Amino acid sequence: MAIPRASARLARERLLDSGVDMLTRKGFHGTGLKELLEQEKIPKGSFYNYFESKDAFGAAAIARYAAGLGLALDRSLADTTTPLEGLRLFFERRMKHFAAEQFLTGCLVANLGAELDDNAVCGPALRTASLAWRSGLAKALADAQRAGTIRSDLAASDMADLLSDAWEGALIRMKIERTLRPLQQVIARLLDDYFLP
Repeated sequence: MAIPRASARLARERLLDSGVDMLTRKGFHGTGLKELLEQEKIPKGSFYNYFESKDAFGAAAIARYAAGLGLALDRSLADTTTPLEGLRLFFERRMKHFAAEQFLTGCLVANLGAELDDNAVCGPALRTASLAWRSGLAKALADAQRAGTIRSDLAASDMADLLSDAWEGALIRMKIERTLRPLQQVIARLLDDYFLP
């Protein structure tokens, strides 16, 4: 018996939402499909009605996470009067989220990066997500350059790479040390210092 299209779409969305959380916390190999399906009360044999494989599920979850991160950045930029303030607000909101999660989550893309970089399905999804993240930062930084609130002698794309690399590295220390201090240092040293005119 076929699953009604609307029900199938809802079940798929629930699996992706829970999957993003589980993959972020447990990694790809630590995330069991059985546990995921039980959590969402979806029959065990139904997984392949929604995803071709666990790899396809992983790639879809990565894309879902990246889209959410992009929306969060856009929302923060829209909630402030300048791009620089928007970037600060975005990072403050991320830090608040990490603290609420007791420093156990971090960034799904970075968490899965080393684990799945050579995976034929998930590897390209990770690269696409990473590029989208850095492109979003670069656009906001270019807007801040045009507004005159950050230095213009460096390419916005180079600053975006530096900010992304420093932030992702600080996330590792955050998880190890269970503190926001490394993330706060990145923002203080870059957005509030090195990037200023």
